[in-house]
This record gives sequence, C-alpha cells and structure tokens, in this order.
Amino acid sequence: MLSDPGAVLADSTLVDSGFKLLLVVEVVAVFLAVLLFIFFAAGRATGRFERPVAIAVLLGPAVLLLVIGLVVPAVRTMYLSFSNANGTKMLGWKNYVWSFTTPAIQDILINTLLWIIVAPLVTTVLGLTLALLVDRVRGESAYKSLIFMPMAISFVGASIIWKFVYDYRDPSQPQIGLLSQICLALGWDNPPNWLLTPTLNNFLLMVILVWVQTGFAMVVLSAAIKAIPSDVIESARVDGAGGASMLFRITIPMIRSTVVVVLTTVMITTLKIFDIVRTMTGGNFGTQVLANEMYSQSFVQFNVGRGSALAVILFLAVLPLVGYNIIQLRKERANR
Repeated sequence: MLSDPGAVLADSTLVDSGFKLLLVVEVVAVFLAVLLFIFFAAGRATGRFERPVAIAVLLGPAVLLLVIGLVVPAVRTMYLSFSNANGTKMLGWKNYVWSFTTPAIQDILINTLLWIIVAPLVTTVLGLTLALLVDRVRGESAYKSLIFMPMAISFVGASIIWKFVYDYRDPSQPQIGLLSQICLALGWDNPPNWLLTPTLNNFLLMVILVWVQTGFAMVVLSAAIKAIPSDVIESARVDGAGGASMLFRITIPMIRSTVVVVLTTVMITTLKIFDIVRTMTGGNFGTQVLANEMYSQSFVQFNVGRGSALAVILFLAVLPLVGYNIIQLRKERANR
C-alpha cells in the first residue's frame, strides 16, 4: 500500500525542524558553558591579574562581536569593491568610475541627494513646529504619544500602510486609495497613478519617512526647549520679545545644537533608506536610491564588485555626518 505523500513530507519537515532545534539548543548550551567558564576564571583571578582579567572579560566579548560583525565585513566590502562581479579578479577603480560616470547611477545619486535635502529638513521643521504647539496644550503627553507612535512601526509596515493610501484605480471603479478618493471628492475627475508619476512619486515616498521620523524630532526638540533656562525666557519677555522674535532670537539659537543633531540624524537615516523604496516601487519609475541600488547590484544582479563599491560610497557619505554629530554632542556636554 502506497504511503501518503503529504504525511511523508510532514514527517520529514518535523524531523528537520527537530534537528535544527536540537542544534540551536546545543549551540546555546556551549555558549553558556564557555561564558560560565570565563566568569569563573575571572572570579578566581587575584593580585595584579585581577584588573586586566576583569577588563578582558567585560570588554572582550563586545570587542570580538564588533570585529566579527562590523570590522571584518567592512574590510571585506572595501576589498570586493575593487574586484569583478564574482570577486575573483581585481579591477582597480573601475567600479567607482562606473558609479560616477554611468547616467543611470548619476540619476540615482541625484535622487538620493534630493532625499537627504528635502526629507530631513521637512522632518526637523515639522518636529520643531509640533514641539512648540504641543508644549502649550493640555494633555501634552497624550498628544506626544500619538505623534511618536509611528516610530514603533517599521519602515516596511509604514510603507504597506501608505501603499493603501496611494493605491490607484480607475475613477469609474470604487476607490480604496485614500488620496485618490479625497481628490475625487474635491472634484478632480482623473487623479494620476501616484506611484507611477516621476518626481511626484519621490516626494510621496518621502512623506512616509517624514511621518515615521517626525515623532523622534518632536520629542528631542521638545526636551531641548524645556531645558532653556526660565530666566532667559523671562528676560526676553521683559524686553518685549514675543511670537516670532522669541522663536527666532531666543528659542532656536538656544537649541541650535540639538536642531543640528536631529537634522544630521535624520539625514543618516535617509541615506540608508532602503525599506520604503523596496516595498513601494522596487526602485522603479524614477524612485531608485543608493541603498536600494546597492542591494539590487549585490543580490539581484549578483555583481558583488559594483554592489560593494556603492556600499563604500554610502559609508563614506554617512561618515562625515556621524563625525559631525559626535562633535556637536561633545560640545553640548562641555557647555553643560
């Protein structure tokens, strides 16, 4: 009698899952055993070896993971950026020349530049505006929680939500896209297919990033505004400052370093943006950005050399922003 193929497949899957679970348990057990041995040895150390052993035990695992997870991949990526598609032959600077001379990649770099100028500026301005407005209303914490809530959603989840907002259907059919329905209700008989319209679709994708990051900008800037000494505000009001003059002559100059930190932080996030473009358009219709092109070159077209070159360019673009952020934070701490 023939056995049921479905039952055989289920049994095979169950055995495979059990084997993998057992393997995970064994790895965790070995890791814990090694960890316990290290701590036991550190506890037994005395005299002049006590401090070096304690430092090695506390910092060693973190440094080891940092080297394995960050330093080694970074060095390998830099090496591969000078190689051919499969990493077997060195090409020198050809991948970088390709990155800056190919018209399609130039358009991607310009598009990425558009992202890092528009999205962070809008996010910071909107976050500052909301911070000023929310601080003056009752139930401040409730409003801040609602505005900050999108930060708890991943970029992929946010993109799926907004994909329904931008959904396009023929005006003669029932609409599920909120934006198209609003346009039809306002008398626009034939709204465009939002995500297929070049240039406009880029700004619509930026809206998703702004929606997610505005809560972060608002919370940080609100804390900075609350940290302004009350005597400075009172003195300004006694001198007749109010409204716009209070904002541009007192508030913004006093929180300038925090504004810069928020702006550069959102810029770093924008440079690394991948999820939104990948989920919404896949980089088509003129929406491609550097991070998504790096993924496409490496894992879709399997050109490791070009993908690594784009990764290095992305890294070098982020590095000055990170360095500037660190300098600003140190200055702020020194002033305190």
